[in-house]
Amino acid sequence: MSAPIVTFPDLPTQARRLIDLGVGRIAGISDADLLAAAVDAPDGTLLVPGPELIAPSALAPLLSRAGKPGFVVVDMTDLDDFAPIAGIDVPAGPFYTIDGVDRGDEMLNWSPDEALPAITGAGRTPLTVGEGIAWLLQQPDRLESNKCFMTIGSRLTKPNGKLDARTPAIWISGGTGRDGRDRKNAPKVGWCWAGNRHTWLGFASAAGRQALSAG
Repeated sequence: MSAPIVTFPDLPTQARRLIDLGVGRIAGISDADLLAAAVDAPDGTLLVPGPELIAPSALAPLLSRAGKPGFVVVDMTDLDDFAPIAGIDVPAGPFYTIDGVDRGDEMLNWSPDEALPAITGAGRTPLTVGEGIAWLLQQPDRLESNKCFMTIGSRLTKPNGKLDARTPAIWISGGTGRDGRDRKNAPKVGWCWAGNRHTWLGFASAAGRQALSAG
């Protein structure tokens, strides 16, 4: 797998972007603490609000495309119960960073079951749904028509210990069905079956994750 380099603004700029979007207000963290979290982070990485700070369902409405806010599909009320899969260690603390982010366009029309071993076999790690949202908060234009992505680093474990067959994904609403016409072209956090393929969905991944201090 050959991943193109995605460049990001410096971390203080990313922190200010999160402040402007309201992440600090929603999470109950001061602007000063949010900015402090980015001080020692290496350039070229993506600043990710950790799940212990703010849940994916609270981040999703901060997404924006075509002047419309993001949303979570109505049949995914359990989004925040999707946790990192085995082998993914999300750093503790309110923020961490990821590097080497790739949208996974070369795996368009693959199934999650096919994509996961290809990603991990290349020494990379699939993005969690929170990381995918964090990426699009900084770079909304990375969500393109027919080039959207799944975030298969997050899965839901059922009470019997088996994985739920749904895999989270982020794409663009067509304004049909229960989405509603007013949501056409809005960013959409939803799910797909682990064994199904979709021509418009790749698989976002990263080279790794790095811990940060609490600020």
